[in-house]
Amino acid sequence: MAKRTAVIDIGSNSVRMVIFEKTSRFAFFLLHESKSRVRISEGAYADNGNLQPVAIERAVNALGEFLNIARSYHVHKLLCVATSAVRDAPNRKVFLKRLRDDIGLKVKVIDGNKEAYLGGVACANLLPAMRARTIDIGGGSTECACIDHGVIQGSMSINLGTVRLKELFFDHGDVEGAKEYIDKHLAVLPPEKEPVIIGVGGTFRALAQILLKAQHHPINKLHSFTFKSKALLELGEKILSASDNEALKSLGVKKERYDVIRPGTLILMRFLQKVGCKTLISSGVGVREGLYLSDLLRHNNDRFPHGFNPSLRYLLDRHTLEPKFSNQLAQVSLTLFDLLQTHFKLHAEHRRLLNIAAKLAKVGASVHFYSYHKNSQYLVQSALEYGYTHEEILTITALVRFHKKRRVSKLFYEHYDSLLPSHKTLNRLNLLLAIADALLAHRPRTVDFELFFTKNHEIEVHAERNSRLYLASEQLRSLGVEKEIGVKIILC
Repeated sequence: MAKRTAVIDIGSNSVRMVIFEKTSRFAFFLLHESKSRVRISEGAYADNGNLQPVAIERAVNALGEFLNIARSYHVHKLLCVATSAVRDAPNRKVFLKRLRDDIGLKVKVIDGNKEAYLGGVACANLLPAMRARTIDIGGGSTECACIDHGVIQGSMSINLGTVRLKELFFDHGDVEGAKEYIDKHLAVLPPEKEPVIIGVGGTFRALAQILLKAQHHPINKLHSFTFKSKALLELGEKILSASDNEALKSLGVKKERYDVIRPGTLILMRFLQKVGCKTLISSGVGVREGLYLSDLLRHNNDRFPHGFNPSLRYLLDRHTLEPKFSNQLAQVSLTLFDLLQTHFKLHAEHRRLLNIAAKLAKVGASVHFYSYHKNSQYLVQSALEYGYTHEEILTITALVRFHKKRRVSKLFYEHYDSLLPSHKTLNRLNLLLAIADALLAHRPRTVDFELFFTKNHEIEVHAERNSRLYLASEQLRSLGVEKEIGVKIILC
């Protein structure tokens, strides 16, 4: 597959392009993103679905510049799809011919089920493993997919969209008519209740962003932000009751969403009430990422290999200067965890997070050696995104930031405490990583010592005399680990 791939999504409201770059077989990162609010569907629903000349012109101009941007990045592959407004338009061939003849862009018009499936692929692969239903409210249609720990069990598309409802009902002040229209189309949903809903697309992200700020969430990261549906329904009532744009602004709605936030919110609220959802998760990925992944994983059933995480692999590919040492650090940290899990009262799931933290502990050195702890914190907190909860991200972040200091800063903990394990647990995990780092201070070719946990509740380090572990002894004293656990080096 091409190293750089551009993906263009021609939606009813906006056209967007993302450019991904691979760092290894399945690992990638976002290199560039462009968006233009061309609203290709403007005026279409009032004219039997026909795309209007002015909207077509906007789209052609924006997409032409998208192609220039893609060429500037030396993209080797370009994938382009069009969704609801274009597939529903009787005159779509006119639009597609303009794109082909004027700017040389070939577009694949996908049906609703394919659109829903692509959104499901993105969520199934790039959010933590779970059972949930996705909802993607677009300008012309709403897509849903059922996912179960990486497997997509079904997908469907419904002719409900923000621009569609705006032009058919809200522009005429007919909110009750809009409710009847929504409920009629939602009747096709499966009868099963779904406690977890993953929100995809602009409407959901706009609402989630407002709640993220209102709830003073410790990190400004929408992807995987989790909250209760009750909070969204309460916000939705306020938005639907807002008398004008100033009222919407005071609620935190951005200017570009003033005209479509009400219909989008109404669709989402009626949907949530029907499916009986309790927990909502915001997705920062959707059709574009799903299209990219369906190409990247086309020989792998649209799924990453078991245990693979693209964000982790990207950081290891791009920012790990000494892969051998990071693996040794993980190996020794896990050995210490296994020896002390019961003694320190650690949960099994902490083992996986410690392993990741050990592998990423030194990534910040790729930016600047003397501030590598701060750089590691930034890289992990920013880029360790796909497939992890916010709690997991912050736990790993704390370990890479403070492992040379034995204890996690109280100030850091107090800022992020709602997303972290207890301070005692976090400090004990941090201590394991600090001890492992100290024991490897002499940078052996292979781990040249064995670890044991004695009946006296001490760690014994058995090493050959030629190893000596002088630097390890010095660093352990400097860390003051004896305040937490005894570490005894025995030269055999």
